[in-house]
Amino acid sequence: MSTDSNTLDVLLAQIAAHRSAGDAVSLVCIDGPAGSGKTTLAAQLVRELHAQIVHMDDLYDGWEGVERGVEILVTDVLTPLFRGGPADYRRYDWVLERYAESHQVEPLGCLIVEGCASATKIVDKFDPFIVWVETEPDVRLARGLARDGEEVRDQWLKFMDRESQIYEANKTRERAHVHLDGFGQIVEVRG
Repeated sequence: MSTDSNTLDVLLAQIAAHRSAGDAVSLVCIDGPAGSGKTTLAAQLVRELHAQIVHMDDLYDGWEGVERGVEILVTDVLTPLFRGGPADYRRYDWVLERYAESHQVEPLGCLIVEGCASATKIVDKFDPFIVWVETEPDVRLARGLARDGEEVRDQWLKFMDRESQIYEANKTRERAHVHLDGFGQIVEVRG
């Protein structure tokens, strides 16, 4: 997915309008099903906003650790940042199947959190600007297997099922400010 300049302009304007003037940190959550194009969009916004980024893939405790990743996001990243201090989290190593080195995030500017379950209801207290990215399940699965390999098909299918349950429970799509398709085009702006 590559987002065109018109889409980026709309996103940047919406993010700027959402940001509170006195906040040291502004939170942008890019959420949506795995393989939709969130990481690509996040990289583009990081450049445009000179933002810091946290990837949910670095917080999950493996394939079945989405809830643990959300917990780490809130307790180790967002809570310290929004109290004015630095945040520190350990990156999950998917090869070694354990948490590895620490990463620090400073309490300044814009923080982009990218990944599945980045915008669950528990983050609402941090006033996130939510971008929802979505495309068809067969496209998402093909993208995921191209990146991760055919040998993880079963994990991908289980993950896709679990994330749909999380999205339904949190009404993430409905709470999003902007919806994009998996090809970087705006579907809806809710302001």
